[in-house]
Amino acid sequence: MTTSNDGLPQPSPVWYIREGDTLLIFSKPDAPKVRNIRQRPRVALHFNTDDAGEDVVVFTGTATLDPDAAPLDALPAYLAKYGDDIPRIGMTPEQMTAVYSQALRVRLEKVRGF
Repeated sequence: MTTSNDGLPQPSPVWYIREGDTLLIFSKPDAPKVRNIRQRPRVALHFNTDDAGEDVVVFTGTATLDPDAAPLDALPAYLAKYGDDIPRIGMTPEQMTAVYSQALRVRLEKVRGF
């Protein structure tokens, strides 16, 4: 979740992989979340920790644009996690790489659970 210019939270679902102490997310370069991160890099990520969605963990951190990240179709961990889902959204890994070409790196700083 990022925030808009007026401070309103702007949640959006993301696909991610963990790399060390960061999360790597890919986005469309012109997506509002990219603009928001450029202006206000503080983010929150919400995760269900069970199938029923009854246990939730919220991470907060700082997001940056990562021009040095490998493209998503060159990341075995990303393809292992989402390879079956990519065709379900009507794309190949190569097409998704072209569309979701902006890498975002989130350094996690705090966690809380419910």
